[in-house]
Amino acid sequence: MFVKPGPGRAVRWPGTLRLLAPEGAEVPETTFWLLCLKHGDVVKAVAPGAAAIAAPAPAPPDKTEVPA
Repeated sequence: MFVKPGPGRAVRWPGTLRLLAPEGAEVPETTFWLLCLKHGDVVKAVAPGAAAIAAPAPAPPDKTEVPA
């Protein structure tokens, strides 16, 4: 899941103790991160670039159609 720190919060990665970047990161759905989410320490967010992938471009018009 992709999360960002909650407003006014700083969250450290368990194990490495490095801070979660303000722009967010993909994290595993472990008990630690789920508790952070429940307590408001992090919020779910959309990963950069995921919006472009999630919304496919519209199909080009069919060239066999004849305009009326």
